[in-house]
Amino acid sequence: MSSILQADVYVSSRLPIATKRMGQSSSFSPISCTLIHGDTEAVLVDTPISISQTEDLVSWIKETAPGKNLRYVYITHGHGDHWFGITVLRKHWPNLRALATPGTVAHMKEQIKPEVFKGTWLALFPGNQIPQPLELAEAMDVPVFELEGHELCAVEVGHTDTYNTTVLHVPSIRLVVAGDAVYGDMHQFFGEANTTEKRKEWLRALDKIEALDPHTVIAGHKRPGTVDGLFNLQKTRQYILDFEDAVQSASNWKELAADLQRRYPRRVNPHAILRGAMAAFPEGRPSPKV
Repeated sequence: MSSILQADVYVSSRLPIATKRMGQSSSFSPISCTLIHGDTEAVLVDTPISISQTEDLVSWIKETAPGKNLRYVYITHGHGDHWFGITVLRKHWPNLRALATPGTVAHMKEQIKPEVFKGTWLALFPGNQIPQPLELAEAMDVPVFELEGHELCAVEVGHTDTYNTTVLHVPSIRLVVAGDAVYGDMHQFFGEANTTEKRKEWLRALDKIEALDPHTVIAGHKRPGTVDGLFNLQKTRQYILDFEDAVQSASNWKELAADLQRRYPRRVNPHAILRGAMAAFPEGRPSPKV
C-alpha cells in the first residue's frame, strides 16, 4: 500500500537586483519551491537563485520533513532562478537526483553560456551570490518517476514565459506544480513571450493545465501565505489578455508599462513590467496599432 503524499510550499526571499531600471532599484520575484513528501522520502520542485536563499530552503526542508530523504529535485524549466540552487542541495543530500525533461536541460545549457550567465545572471546578482560550479539536471528518459508508489508526471506545456516549459502533475493528490506557467500576485514576465503568438501559446498552456483537473495549482512566483487555488490559473490568463490588450493600445513601451502599472497597482515586482514592455516594443519596431 502506498503512503499518502502531502505538499508544502516554501517561498524564497526577494533577492536585490544590482542593475537599475529607469534609475530605480528593485528586487527579484520570490520563488516558490514545493516539497512533496510521503512517509520517508521527498521530492523538491525547483530551487531559488542564491547560496543564502537555498541554504534557507535547506533549513526549511529539514524542519518541514525531518528525517525524510530528499530523493529528487525536479526542475520545471530552464530559467536559472529555478535551478541554480542544485549545487547547494547536493551538499546536504549527496545522493539527490536532479531531473528535468530534455527540453529543459537544453535550456539550462543555454543559461550557462558566458554571454547569458555573465551578461544576465551575474550582472543582476554579482559577487559570490550564485553557487558555482553550477550543476545541470539529468534528462529524463520518460516523463514519469515515482515517490513511494505514486506517479509524478512531467507535462510539457510549450511556451509560457519562456520556451520548453513543463509542469509537474501529481494525480493521486490532484496537484499541479506549475513553475512559471502560472503566476500568483506577481507581475508576469513577458521578456520572451514577446509576440501575440507566444502569448496565445501561453494561454493554451493554461488550458492544458486546466485539463489535468487539479485541485491545487502552485504558482512559480507568488506571495508567501497565498492559497494555491485554481484562481491562480484564471488570474494568470486574465493578466495575459490584459497585456495583449495593452500592447495593442500603446504607442511605445513607456505607455505600455504605465498602462500595466495602472491595471495592476498591487502586484509585486514592477521590474518585470519594464522587461516585458521593452520586449514588446524593440527598437525600430512599429507600434502594434500601425
